[in-house]
Amino acid sequence: MKGFAGFPGGPVRFTAVPDLFWAELLPQIDDLAELKVTMHCIWRLYRKTGPLRYLSHEELLQDDVLMEGLRVPGLPPARVLEEAVARATTRGSLLRVDVALEGQSDVWYFVNTARARRLVGQLRRGDLLPESIVQPIEPVALPQVRPTVFTLYEQNVGLLQPIIAEELREAERVFPSEWIEDAFRVAAERNIRNWRYIRSILERWAQEGRNDGQPQRQSQARRPASTRRRFLDELE
Repeated sequence: MKGFAGFPGGPVRFTAVPDLFWAELLPQIDDLAELKVTMHCIWRLYRKTGPLRYLSHEELLQDDVLMEGLRVPGLPPARVLEEAVARATTRGSLLRVDVALEGQSDVWYFVNTARARRLVGQLRRGDLLPESIVQPIEPVALPQVRPTVFTLYEQNVGLLQPIIAEELREAERVFPSEWIEDAFRVAAERNIRNWRYIRSILERWAQEGRNDGQPQRQSQARRPASTRRRFLDELE
């Protein structure tokens, strides 16, 4: 089983999921593949832009993240996907529309929202042509995962000692994650590989500000507003 290192510190992107999903839909789903496909579609569609958002079956087949998660012994992922979306559309969490574009048939999926229901109705009645809203397949944009402060310590300083762990947790809570990563990088470039020096870099940046990764000698009052705001955001 592949382990999970945990969510990184600092700002991370979120996906909005309606409360009704957790309260009503999730308790009904009794198939793991269906759950994965449903949540993946919510995530992918939330990342799309424009007023008309859908996922084609071909788009899901080309989604390496999804298909890797649908691997089970004895069944090809494409078959698992087909069965999962069939369960999701039968349940009503996803809506399905069969379309024909340039002589090729495809299937489009929508999350079952009021807007999607109106759009699907227009497509099925012929009031809206697929050619007028077709969108190119978008690659999956994975969020950048930053290393944790513990990983940075072990990579740049050495074996993590319990006495240092609490200080590292406090630093991760107080300072932006990119500051911590940059401070470790500065220390490594100067070949000063100890936590006390790295912490002093972070404290100096917090007091004096920084610009493009370099400390600036200016007062708190004169620090650029964007830098002050980002630092305060991390503390709130």
